[in-house]
Amino acid sequence: MAKTWSSTPGVERTEGVTCALCGTQEPKPHLACEAPGGSTFAFVRCRRCGLVYQDPRPVFEDLRRRYGPEYFAYELANEENFFGLMRLGLADVAFDRVTAGMPSPRTFLDVGCATGMLLQWMQGRGWGVQGVDVCRESAEYGERVRGVHIHAGTLDEARFPNRSFAAVHFSHLIEHVNDPRAFLREVRRVLRDDGRAVITTPNIDGFQARLFGARWRSAIVDHLVLFSRRTLLRMLAEEGFVIEREVTWGGLAAGTAPVWLKRPVDRLAKRLGFGDVMLFLARKS
Repeated sequence: MAKTWSSTPGVERTEGVTCALCGTQEPKPHLACEAPGGSTFAFVRCRRCGLVYQDPRPVFEDLRRRYGPEYFAYELANEENFFGLMRLGLADVAFDRVTAGMPSPRTFLDVGCATGMLLQWMQGRGWGVQGVDVCRESAEYGERVRGVHIHAGTLDEARFPNRSFAAVHFSHLIEHVNDPRAFLREVRRVLRDDGRAVITTPNIDGFQARLFGARWRSAIVDHLVLFSRRTLLRMLAEEGFVIEREVTWGGLAAGTAPVWLKRPVDRLAKRLGFGDVMLFLARKS
């Protein structure tokens, strides 16, 4: 099956890692994969907690260089599709209804905001918006074309004050982060006490992941951690978040099955919770 965009790594330094969820180093082989260009990489599963992660992995200084002009071109070409999916996700967890009673200022942060299309839309709905993206070309484009402020770098590099935002959104971002626990801690720090986080990420326990294994479209070299519902819920709870709503979607990827089969499987995946992608609306506890 066709995978999502994946970089073609050059010569990079790598490091062995411990499990980001339980802190142990008890990995067992899980997926042996091939990156564009022919290099190989591997995902392991923690014997103790079940988290799936890439080991060894590139050091962060080398990893961030992947998100340059080629990545910007991919985001720009797909921005309408990604924007539509994010809007559907927000509607599925009733984001507007949940946040309707929030006092002013209604401030919204999108981490991994790409070209800023969601930020522009939220701004038009009365939110004060800011974005963060490690791709400098995307950040510059969003500021120039969308008229929204985007910090070029990581969330911790942005150095937002404590309790700055009523909502923090990050779609298909946490799986790219080298320390997801520290990232969630920073999200919680910048959220107001009544704030909400919206998290979207691939589901390693979904039907597609189980069916395709190493050929799964999200088993790519740029994904450092692949969460299941159980492992992500545990990390969110331990970092001070309470889940209010959740949804999954995506039973069969386009092109892998005829439409007459894909549509009912997609409906079942959403209803029964075995979708390819999962989204959580979480409240700061």
